[in-house]
Amino acid sequence: MTEFFMAMEDVPTVTAQEHKVTVRNGKPIFYDPPEIKNAKQKLLSNLQRHVPSEPYRTGIRLITKWCFPKGGSHRNGEYRTTKPDTDNLAKMLKDCMTKCGFWTDDALVASEVIEKFWADVTGIYIKVEEL
Repeated sequence: MTEFFMAMEDVPTVTAQEHKVTVRNGKPIFYDPPEIKNAKQKLLSNLQRHVPSEPYRTGIRLITKWCFPKGGSHRNGEYRTTKPDTDNLAKMLKDCMTKCGFWTDDALVASEVIEKFWADVTGIYIKVEEL
C-alpha cells in the first residue's frame, strides 16, 4: 500500500480533456496548452518523491481526495460540487502516476474512489492499495 498527501497551494483545475488541436498538412495534431503542461509538471514533480520502490503489477484500488482552497461561504471539508469533474481530474493524475512508475499500466486500476472538497489545507490525498 502507498499512501500520501501532496500539499499544493493551487491544486490543478485544468484537465487532460482540455487538449487543443491544430491541422498541419491536412492532419490533426493534438497538443497540450501551457496551463495543462504546467499542471502535469506540478503533478509529476510532487508525485516523484512518493513513487514505490517497485511498480504495482496487480489490480489496484486508487483513492484520491482533492482538497481545493475554500472561499466564499464554503466550509472546510464541504464537498465541492462544481467543475472540474472528478473523472477528468483522475485521468491526468493517473497518466502522471503511470509516467512516474507507480504501476506498469493504469489499466490495473480496477477500483476508484474520487472525492473533491473545499479545504483549509489544499492538496491531493492519494492511497494506492492492491486488490
